[in-house]
Amino acid sequence: FANSNISPGAGMYPPVAKLNLAADPRKMRRIIAEDPEWSLTVVPLLSNLCLQHIVRNFEEKPILEELLPRHKDYVLERLSPSLPLQVTANLISDDGYWKRCCKQRWGLCDVSSYGHSWKRMFFERHLENIIELYIPDATDPKTVLGMVPLCRNYVKRLDISQLMPPIKEPQKSEDDDNSDSASDMGMDGPSMDHFDFGILLDKLNHLEEFHVVYRVKGCGMNFEWNLFEFTFRDCESLAKALKSCKTLKVLRIHQSKVDDEKCRQLVNNLLDHPSLRELNLSHNLIGDRGARAIGKLLNRSKLERLTVYDNNIRGPGAQAIAYALAKNSSLLSLNLRLNRLGDEGGQAIAQALLKNRTLKWLHLGGNEMTEPTATVLSQVLVQNNTLRSINLSCNRLGMDGGKVLEEGMCHNSSMVECDIRLTEVGQESDYCISQVVRNNQNQAHRKHNTEENLAQTSEHY
Repeated sequence: FANSNISPGAGMYPPVAKLNLAADPRKMRRIIAEDPEWSLTVVPLLSNLCLQHIVRNFEEKPILEELLPRHKDYVLERLSPSLPLQVTANLISDDGYWKRCCKQRWGLCDVSSYGHSWKRMFFERHLENIIELYIPDATDPKTVLGMVPLCRNYVKRLDISQLMPPIKEPQKSEDDDNSDSASDMGMDGPSMDHFDFGILLDKLNHLEEFHVVYRVKGCGMNFEWNLFEFTFRDCESLAKALKSCKTLKVLRIHQSKVDDEKCRQLVNNLLDHPSLRELNLSHNLIGDRGARAIGKLLNRSKLERLTVYDNNIRGPGAQAIAYALAKNSSLLSLNLRLNRLGDEGGQAIAQALLKNRTLKWLHLGGNEMTEPTATVLSQVLVQNNTLRSINLSCNRLGMDGGKVLEEGMCHNSSMVECDIRLTEVGQESDYCISQVVRNNQNQAHRKHNTEENLAQTSEHY
């Protein structure tokens, strides 16, 4: 060691360890790993290796509930959103996983309208997509029925925006004239069926809202009238399905050409329904006979909201609804705008409100009503202290109609909304009515604040 560069007291390492072998790269001893990803980092924990194995093999052997909470979180964060629903539907309840599933499939998502539940959102939209793309006689019903065990505990609302008709075989024509006549017959619409909700609705144990439109979206140059046809056989099957769905609270069938016969068919199956609270049949073809059926439903249900705007209801139909309204004790909101009630129907509804003590919101806009209806409504404003909102817009009430409404409003302390736009009332009447409404709003606001303060005080003590 005397002639070397190695110091005798070289610590714990043997002297040979200090030999300067790095001076010549050819003399350096190297270890070449067979695994190109091998490194000198810390070896993963055995528990992490096991969890990674569970993630990789989750589809074949799902293990989740047996894990510790922190291990479960580790697995859920790494599971693929593309796993089969047969594996994940009834096993994974973590909303973070279903959020990733929704984001992957639909991009931007608003979960607020789904009770802030990502899992509910996923299964409702997934089932809606299956139904909207279902083609009778072409799609296997098992594609829908197979989803029932997976989604029935999570679906509370279905919003069906289209229903596909069966594939129609092309008809051969002998000449152009025959072709034109066949096209005309097609405009009348053949008797054809859509998806039968009877195989589904009674199996969804938590379904509360059902919205459906019998139409085809984005048909473009393939437009035919029969793509927008709600057949009587469709109506029969839908009515029976609705009757079997005992949990249903909200029903909306709009823009589906529901006429009087179909309306009566639907109503007959909704009589004495145990849970139905809201019915919306807007943008249809319901006339007086259908309105009489709706009046019957008011007397044999617990409806709280009835919306039948943009139909063909005239005076006699409104009288039938008014007759039921006078005896009703559950309805809170009635919307009949854009019908043809006239003064005959308008006065009937107003007379019913002299007896009714539950209705809070009434919409009679665009119903060809004039001064006689305003006169009866003036009496309602004096005697009825339950009604909170009334919309009379787009009716020709005239100057005299505005004055009688003004007189009635001077004795009213409960009305907080009164829409009389485009009714040809005078500016003075319009101003006076708006002032009374504003005073009522302020009074209602002060009353609400007082009640809140009293409630907080009682909770404190």
